[in-house]
Amino acid sequence: MAAPGPALCLFDVDGTLTAPRQKITKDMDCFLQKLRQKIKIGVVGGSDFEKVQEQLGDDVIKKYDYVFPENGLVAYRDGKLLCKQNIQGHLGEALIQDLINYCLSYIAKIKLPKKRGTFIEFRNGMLNVSPIGRSCSQEERIEFYELDQKENIRQKFVEDLRKEFAGKGLTFSIADVGNLISGSSAFSKTSLNIRKFTVHVLLKPGLENFEHYFTSMRPDQLRCLPRWLGQEVLPGTRGEGRL
Repeated sequence: MAAPGPALCLFDVDGTLTAPRQKITKDMDCFLQKLRQKIKIGVVGGSDFEKVQEQLGDDVIKKYDYVFPENGLVAYRDGKLLCKQNIQGHLGEALIQDLINYCLSYIAKIKLPKKRGTFIEFRNGMLNVSPIGRSCSQEERIEFYELDQKENIRQKFVEDLRKEFAGKGLTFSIADVGNLISGSSAFSKTSLNIRKFTVHVLLKPGLENFEHYFTSMRPDQLRCLPRWLGQEVLPGTRGEGRL
């Protein structure tokens, strides 16, 4: 049962509460439920609701006061769906197809030690693009990440996309291990969708302070509300219950 009070601790999922695309540990789960006895808690992730359930449990909307899949474009409060937005209405089908085709063409030209399947995943608020393919194993994902750290594969991809689609209302950024994301500038993760689209969900109950724990945002990407305090989770503490 959530504790009453005017404050909220909001946690990123991948890289903060869990290793990328992995299930939450029992220790972390227990830690969060103990924290919930003292303060309201919420989670935000780029993945869709089904994947958030896979990582945090089928009862995720009962265990957290706020759940924001797809970076806040889908919002749950107190176990109920409050709002849902999508990218199609903002970009239009023609631009979405141009973007998908360009990404697939670019990926086809990249030489990697391994490639798997599901290179693009369409979500309500973004396209998740994976040069290695989202169906890769965790070991293959880490292998690609280590190669990317040396060769800046994703950064070059992002820079190319920004140049190709300049002025078309799109944003591009590197996401968790192995992926990059693209979407409408109105739905940009780097601008915190929660601030733009679902902050009214947080304000309605009279919350006075928000504390956000994350791993994958640079300082220039985080545009905060006056009452929003961002806390970066440092390497070595991610997903280990030592926040």
